[in-house]
Amino acid sequence: MGDYQEKDITIMSAAEQKLTDAEIIAAELGAKKAGERIKWLYETYGDRVMASTSFGLQAAVMLHLISENAPKMPIAFVDTGYLFPETYKYLETLQQRFEVDLRIYNPKLTAARQEALHGKLWEQGEEGNTKYGLINKVEPLDRAIKEIGADIWISGLRRAQSSTRKDRAFAEQQSETIKAYPILDWADAQVNVYYHMHDLPRHPLEVEGYITMGDHHSTIPATEGMTAEDTRYGGQKYECGIHLDNGNSDFQI
Repeated sequence: MGDYQEKDITIMSAAEQKLTDAEIIAAELGAKKAGERIKWLYETYGDRVMASTSFGLQAAVMLHLISENAPKMPIAFVDTGYLFPETYKYLETLQQRFEVDLRIYNPKLTAARQEALHGKLWEQGEEGNTKYGLINKVEPLDRAIKEIGADIWISGLRRAQSSTRKDRAFAEQQSETIKAYPILDWADAQVNVYYHMHDLPRHPLEVEGYITMGDHHSTIPATEGMTAEDTRYGGQKYECGIHLDNGNSDFQI
């Protein structure tokens, strides 16, 4: 054998490895069903957890799941001031249907003031759209998280919604906040079945061909051959900023 010395090789078990909080949460959620995921998060982390809603096409699913499994969980809604009239009506319908702790946040600049100072930002290319997202979505949600005091944020994001989301884990770290996705693995068909099973109201614009929902100036109904990405921001992008760790604010979204 000469001078050869056999080196000790240590194989660490999963329990011995230093997993991040996000990785631990992701593993727990992956082994549960959607309702169980929400219930476990709230029972385990309590006041550290909040949810968000946009009152979009699948909003009723998440609101129903939260009302059934963690009704005291705070839910933040960012009202950009540029939503479709039908979205505001849908909000009223769902708010009457579910007993949840809904908290509404607005941008610091009203729509009229923004346009007076900056013009129509959504018509000003990538830079304008980025600034629009920061003013109307990122900052208000950042403020909601800080005021609520949460460091775990539950979102209804799903892998099936777009190519930018297909590789997401059930939980991930974004700056100081952990984002968790209870229905991440749901296909569109599963969402539809849930609506039918629980007789949930649909967004009024769904019947008009909308397959995604956002502000009225950046969302169009789908025509034949269009993907979800094609119906937002003229097909140039899908994410508005709140689901991207892009370094544009103190809360990296």
